[in-house]
Amino acid sequence: MMENLTILQLKNKLLKKEISSLEITKFYLSQIEKKNKELNAYITVCNELAIEKAKYFDNHFEQEKEKVLGGIPLAVKDVFSTKDILTTCASHILDGYTPVYESTVTKKILEAGGIILGKTNLDQFCHGSSTITSYYGATRNPHNLERLPGGSSGGSAAAVASDMCPASLGTETAGSLRQPSSWCGTVGLKPSYGRVSRYGVLAMGSSLDCPGPITKDVADSALLLSVISGYDINDFTTYKDDSHKYHELIDSSKIKGMRIAIPKEYLELQIEKGVLDNFLRSVEILKKLGAHIGYVPILDPKLGMSVYTITCRSEVSSNLARYDGTRFGLEGRDKSTVQSYYESTRGEGFGQEPKRRVMTGTYSLSAGYSDEYFKKSEQVRQLIKEDLDKILNNYDCIISPTTPTVALKDEDADNPLFGEMADILAEGSSEAGLPAISIPNGKSDNLPTAIQFIGKTLGEQTVINAAKALEENL
Repeated sequence: MMENLTILQLKNKLLKKEISSLEITKFYLSQIEKKNKELNAYITVCNELAIEKAKYFDNHFEQEKEKVLGGIPLAVKDVFSTKDILTTCASHILDGYTPVYESTVTKKILEAGGIILGKTNLDQFCHGSSTITSYYGATRNPHNLERLPGGSSGGSAAAVASDMCPASLGTETAGSLRQPSSWCGTVGLKPSYGRVSRYGVLAMGSSLDCPGPITKDVADSALLLSVISGYDINDFTTYKDDSHKYHELIDSSKIKGMRIAIPKEYLELQIEKGVLDNFLRSVEILKKLGAHIGYVPILDPKLGMSVYTITCRSEVSSNLARYDGTRFGLEGRDKSTVQSYYESTRGEGFGQEPKRRVMTGTYSLSAGYSDEYFKKSEQVRQLIKEDLDKILNNYDCIISPTTPTVALKDEDADNPLFGEMADILAEGSSEAGLPAISIPNGKSDNLPTAIQFIGKTLGEQTVINAAKALEENL
């Protein structure tokens, strides 16, 4: 039986020769075939390639078994460049685009012996928190098909939650790993900005984007972070320090004596009763484990929402300028109509949400307005970072509910600021470049709730240890 096994459990079975990589891979491909039509978590499924890689592992078991992910299949958000595999960013404008190079993150996964099952659905160009803006259709929440899975990494979270893969890779700009993990009942780990390379990740907000794992438990997230983190010559924002083996250093006993802060202003937001009840229950468990809990003031979280609205859209406006119809999206097109395609592709290729964000960002960067909007937004962003750093000088980490609500319905996403409101508890830490992890901590109305741990820059091990301690005792 392979249902709901973690990476580490699967690896253990592989090493004991209780199961083969081919059997594991075929199991998840069969799960995708059975469930994806209903959930729409995958855009592309790599059937032949995945089976070929699994056979290679089995045939070269002695040489490959020492690799950390040797023989383990994973899903990848369709925002990572994958050589010779369709990469769409869930947008019509990238029809038929197959990159000629591999992103640093997926290259590290492959070098560690991992197998790519397929590319998962997302909000188009990561613009949204629902996965409803995808050109390939909305992803559904495995816990309730009438609910949203969150986003933008909704396909990755839904694939893990529905056991269509043991783990997946996503990205976060301001909640896009933590929020879908909260709504789908998975673990989402957002590294410090610069801990993981962005090379080969189709850019949304260049000063915010962070690749990270979505998994079934904390240990698997630590394992994947160990694989994908580290300095990259192709990304000058990555830290020049040694990559860490987070999974080997997990120590849940370190929760004893840990100083944990709870921002008062976070709890003053409109948080659903079930979400708040499960959070307070988690706080009591942490206290019993020996953590010291303190309530602290913090800058109004609505400021983080305002900063994200301006800063991210400004960077989106710049990053999407490259999709002008002259370099991407020509595959499969009638070349005789290429001129008209050049003229029309930006209008027909971008969905409503990317257009909205480009227009807002272009306005905030335009002459006469950049000082009033973008510059002021960056100044407030610095204040948010300083405020969080000040708290973390006295505490080991910060905790709060991951999202104010359980998974919402499609109609809730009609609000243009839906994403900002759904991510309000995550935005400040993303703007400050801090690491954070979200883990499930119960249910409300049969839907998952979650708690997040936010740490100091490069303090991933601390939040992993704290999350592991709570996970073991929930």
